[in-house]
Amino acid sequence: MKKLNYLDYKEAVEKSLKNVKVTQKVEYIPLEKSIGRILSKDISCRKNMPAFNNSAMDGFAFKSSDAGKKIEVINVIYAGDNSTIQIENGECCKIMTGAMIPLGADTIIPVEDTVSFDEKFMQLPESVRKGNHFRVKGEEYKEGTSIFQQGEVVDSAKVAILASQGITMVEVFVKPNIAVLSTGNELKEPWENADEYQIYNSNSYAIISMLQEHHFDASYIGVVPDNLEDSIEFIKNLKSYDVVITTGGISMGDADFVAEAFLTNGLEILFHGVNVKPGRPTMMGIMDNTYVMAMPGNPLTALINTYLLSLPIIYKSSGASSYYHDFVYAKNTKSFKVKAKRANVVLGNLNNGEFNVTLNNKYGSGMLAPLTQSNCVMITLDNKDFVDENEMIKVIPFGLGLNEFSSDIYN
Repeated sequence: MKKLNYLDYKEAVEKSLKNVKVTQKVEYIPLEKSIGRILSKDISCRKNMPAFNNSAMDGFAFKSSDAGKKIEVINVIYAGDNSTIQIENGECCKIMTGAMIPLGADTIIPVEDTVSFDEKFMQLPESVRKGNHFRVKGEEYKEGTSIFQQGEVVDSAKVAILASQGITMVEVFVKPNIAVLSTGNELKEPWENADEYQIYNSNSYAIISMLQEHHFDASYIGVVPDNLEDSIEFIKNLKSYDVVITTGGISMGDADFVAEAFLTNGLEILFHGVNVKPGRPTMMGIMDNTYVMAMPGNPLTALINTYLLSLPIIYKSSGASSYYHDFVYAKNTKSFKVKAKRANVVLGNLNNGEFNVTLNNKYGSGMLAPLTQSNCVMITLDNKDFVDENEMIKVIPFGLGLNEFSSDIYN
């Protein structure tokens, strides 16, 4: 392998997303199984929301021109009644929440806001607001108007609206087929015995779990052999996957054969190395129809880079219209140093609008504990060597979500 050719962090993000091939495969799934799935077509309103004029409160339906009068209660309307009642001046109907508003009425008054009432009459106050508590047919969505667009991710709120339309099956993009693997003869699986000179394989478990948090499934393929010939044969069998994520084996060590093995199998490298701390030995490329994401072997770096770099690629390839990490502004509570002439990914905690850097930004890329002690990251660019106290910075909270537009997340 040649010496790593580092890209700037922003350039690496842009190049990796530019080369994504978006899936065209779709499937129909039950609505109750659709959480986290990506819509493959626009959805229009089938049934007006609400379907008819209805009351937002338990109260009385009347004409606003009768304000200040004592008017006759001519009927009671319950939710579910198919009412054809029409009221005239001086008349009202007692009405329940969600019930169909009688013809001629233009306002609802809650029971507690009336001056007085009994079974026959209701006294209105002098001042009433026309249209109060009156839910108009189609005020949310009218038949034929757009509700959701292709590329949106289904959540519980969308499920509620889809169910309100009588939709039980949803057309979504097929999930990508993802393989996760690790490298290194020093690795042992958690169910095996590890000697003192060996380590347990945490990277693959963590990456698969991260993908599951975002409703993607992945298969654990195993550990790539630490010799070139066996690595080539191992990787040859990965071309049936849409995405391959591997950790380790792509830096400059004598036993780092993974990059060479991918090249032998036809990998076209997009970049091999990113000018960022931590995470320089990161490689992206395309092998036939498989998007290869080779992360560093150190656990902290592998997980951060998978979160920041791989997730947007996977979302875009899955048909999502939003795949850029979103951010919030926060005030930095304590000054700390960062490495100049490279981008820096800095862990921290976001609480009440304030960013607290993790361990004063002094932790190793081989650690795991800093991840459990953090709920967000910030990214500085290569022109910065210090983050000042009380400085307003951009922070990416874990789990915040993704943005449809290319957002400037860098400090």
